[in-house]
Amino acid sequence: MPTHAAFLRARRAVFAIALAGYILSFFHRTAPAAIAGELQSAFDIPAAVLGTLAATYFYVYTLLQIPVGVLADTAGPRRLLAGGLLVAGIGSLAFALAPTWEVAAVGRTLVGIGVSVTFIAILKINAVWFEARRFATLTGVTMFAGNLGAVVAGAPLAWIVTLVSWRSVFVGLAVLSIALAAATWWRVRDRPEMLGYPPVSHAAPAGARIDWRAALSDVLANPLTWPAFVVNLGVGGAYLAFAGLWAVPWLEHAYGYSRVVAAQHTSLLLLGVAVGAVAIGVVSDRLGNRRGVMRLCTFMFTASWLPWLVNAAWPLPATLAWFFLMGLLIPGFTLSWTIAKEVNRAEHSGIATSVVNTAIFLGTGILQPLVGWAIDRGRASGDAASAWQLGIAIMAGAAALGALASLAVREKK
Repeated sequence: MPTHAAFLRARRAVFAIALAGYILSFFHRTAPAAIAGELQSAFDIPAAVLGTLAATYFYVYTLLQIPVGVLADTAGPRRLLAGGLLVAGIGSLAFALAPTWEVAAVGRTLVGIGVSVTFIAILKINAVWFEARRFATLTGVTMFAGNLGAVVAGAPLAWIVTLVSWRSVFVGLAVLSIALAAATWWRVRDRPEMLGYPPVSHAAPAGARIDWRAALSDVLANPLTWPAFVVNLGVGGAYLAFAGLWAVPWLEHAYGYSRVVAAQHTSLLLLGVAVGAVAIGVVSDRLGNRRGVMRLCTFMFTASWLPWLVNAAWPLPATLAWFFLMGLLIPGFTLSWTIAKEVNRAEHSGIATSVVNTAIFLGTGILQPLVGWAIDRGRASGDAASAWQLGIAIMAGAAALGALASLAVREKK
């Protein structure tokens, strides 16, 4: 009979492999910020097209989140994760070898399709393999690890591409993605029962006959689902649009920093997100209060944009410290996944979390090209400084929208 120690080892292996896939997805998500100059040079494209190229990932991510949630609740996370990582590997290779930006966009789209499954798959694993009282903490740990991948996609990547081609980096990512797909198929299982262990969660078994249409309708018809959706749209969209593309070129323009120094700022921002995600998850689990923690963090994050809106003349240590502080506040929006899971039926956790997760990538997909359009318009009129300030104002306004939506969030104890 399987022992508890064997169960813990199996659970750690399942979680670790799924987490590795999620870390890889974060690297893909934020890498364009560190190589924005190389991409514009390689494909000879303006800022708006660069924004569209980077946002292609988010468009497909947005479209697939609800189908991915349905598959997580029906087909199970093992098939979902293994297949997704395989597709991401193929897309990364296409992106690396692309002769034109159109081919690069196709590769970026395939990467978006592949990694769109990683977060919902790991949330489903957390909901099924772990106790419910640990869900927010595990989500924080997941975000912490994912943002470490984003940190590597910041300053370290900016430094690496001074030594080797950015194309070589993405070839390596393709190999890593395919290796993780194989590891997922080998070791990951949808539920403890598949390895002979007793169930931990009351959620319906993966592959069980869930009427996904009725489940999706229930989640969408639940008014408690939507405030968290808007929080993610505003705060999550502003965060990824800034960290994932526009922070580095803005710092280069506004403060005259080199690309490596500018990328150090985004790395500190993402490190702050990683640390803040764990702290906020633990605190909300201990207090049993999601809503209050979310409100405090989202409003403070909105306020943290004020120095950039007034173009504060700060020295380098101050701008670095402020980016880290912004990062600490950002993960308040991540409690939306815990809230969505708790205000909907347990067996619909994959669909519920995917619905609110959609908003993050919808917001990013809107904001990245919108800011690029503002920058191009300003350059054409000869007033680039005002254009960059307008771009910052657009992202700050989105953060304010998310903070206001947190006032309407409700939770179930």
